[in-house]
Amino acid sequence: MPKILLVEDNEMNRDMLSRRLTRRGYEVVMATDGQEGVNLAASSAPDVILMDMSLPVIDGWEATKRIKADPATSALPVIALTAHAMSGDREQALAAGCDDYDTKPIEFDRLLGKIAAQLERVGKQAPSN
Repeated sequence: MPKILLVEDNEMNRDMLSRRLTRRGYEVVMATDGQEGVNLAASSAPDVILMDMSLPVIDGWEATKRIKADPATSALPVIALTAHAMSGDREQALAAGCDDYDTKPIEFDRLLGKIAAQLERVGKQAPSN
């Protein structure tokens, strides 16, 4: 069962995404701020990280940079989740080390496709529901 680290400070978003991902066969570990996300990336061995960019303590940009700078977590795929759909935001996410980018509100099927692509890239398989 692939493990997803969901780093999201909004309780409604966290609850909705975690329930939907769990129903699709993923194990979901959750962090509510950027620093907790960095810590859980190192301690929980996720297969993919879904990173909100607007987070307390440290934002998603900085959390991703720290995850990618640590040799123990640098290979973990990070998908940026952001309500900021402005020109240049995708490039900023990729420059911070994110492997992909998706906008809020989440289009769940599109996000599942991006998760599956990142799992495949690291030699894992998405659940087949």
